[in-house]
Amino acid sequence: MPQPLDLPQGFRWGVSTAAYQIEGAVDEDGRGPSIWDTFAARPGAVRDGHTGAVACDHYHRYPEDVALMQGLGLDGYRFSIAWPRIRPTGAGPANPAGLDFYDRLVDGLLEAGITPLPTLFHWDLPQALEDGGGWLARDTAYRFAEYTALVADRLGDRVPAWITLNEPFVHMVYGYAMGIHAPGRALMLDALPAAHHQLLGHGLAAAVLRERGLDVMIANNLTPVRPASSSEADQAAATAYDALHNRLFTDPILLGHYPDLSAFGVGPDLGGSVRDGDLKLIAATPLDGLGVNYYNPTRIATPTDPGLPFAEAPIEGVPRTAFDWPVVPDGLRELLTGLRDRYGAALPPVTITENGCSVADEPGPDGTVSDPDRIAYLAGHLDALAAAVAEGVDVRGYFTWSLLDNFEWAEGYHQRFGLVHVDFETQRRTPKASYAWYRDLIRAHRALQER
Repeated sequence: MPQPLDLPQGFRWGVSTAAYQIEGAVDEDGRGPSIWDTFAARPGAVRDGHTGAVACDHYHRYPEDVALMQGLGLDGYRFSIAWPRIRPTGAGPANPAGLDFYDRLVDGLLEAGITPLPTLFHWDLPQALEDGGGWLARDTAYRFAEYTALVADRLGDRVPAWITLNEPFVHMVYGYAMGIHAPGRALMLDALPAAHHQLLGHGLAAAVLRERGLDVMIANNLTPVRPASSSEADQAAATAYDALHNRLFTDPILLGHYPDLSAFGVGPDLGGSVRDGDLKLIAATPLDGLGVNYYNPTRIATPTDPGLPFAEAPIEGVPRTAFDWPVVPDGLRELLTGLRDRYGAALPPVTITENGCSVADEPGPDGTVSDPDRIAYLAGHLDALAAAVAEGVDVRGYFTWSLLDNFEWAEGYHQRFGLVHVDFETQRRTPKASYAWYRDLIRAHRALQER
């Protein structure tokens, strides 16, 4: 039995998923195409030509997946709503069948005693909006607010808290700057308008949610940034990277202004994208919680590419996941205490909305799935979280990534992050050893708090 952690009363335990990664049913019930449907159909874009057309077939099998969550004893489930299911062309009236699906899912979760925590945008933009410029176009932010209103009006009577955007930094960099995710543009620094327009969309959507008495969050991928050496050049490079990765999508919401991006040759108007009143709007609705997605620290050195003011350097001497990501649990404590020190009273309560690892696990001869590396990863990071709480950081919950093995974006089905193994040929679900470990940890924690 795992040992319970010293965490606050009411601490929430959950799991996270995303629509395109698990739902499948991309052509059913009026769903329109998303940028990921288009991107995955491009030869060479996704490893081995995999797509999310079927994924985990969650659209049809969600009752089975809710039962798996109930078996864990979860407090909450973070999932994303597929914008193309609700507004197939990104504009116009809502698609009733799309809303009906999430209505059924929410009711099923509540019947199982699990609080829904929806994310409104987890990278699956309607293709029609991308055809009009995507997040490079200011209009997309207004379409996002309209879509938010449609969903909140249908589900808000049962869903108290909402996440507007998931990892806008990753979507901007991988999707618009580097082209390795949908929509596959390779614009480098010319992708920065996609940062501002996502934040503008957040601000508009946050106002829509608050008008309906709902709580507002955003989930940012954050990383402690470590200079490769004590040299002034490496430290300057680390400062530049920190501004881009950690501060670009956090400072405007919490502080009302963009960080210093002069190292990138960019002024406070982000190349002309920022209009009068935008930053006031972005910061106008205070966050009720900040979602933090953490996987590893980032080590930064003096640039070798003249186009960027930083270069990534490897983190050596630590274990690595099947995705080749370094495993540094204490980075989570470092990140959380750093957020507290940076933002002080402006920092809202924090929820870890993603944390997990890819392990090359498959069922053994007896049909069970042993994944001790994942258990060690989760245990180490939860110890780090508890250490941050002991140092005074207000952390309210932990949602591991992910419930199910799923479509892992450009890696297709080659990376397995789930507590539950999925056979993608048969859709058979097999809870792994980590599933039982997480269940037992939640039980131990509850038993401790009930004493």
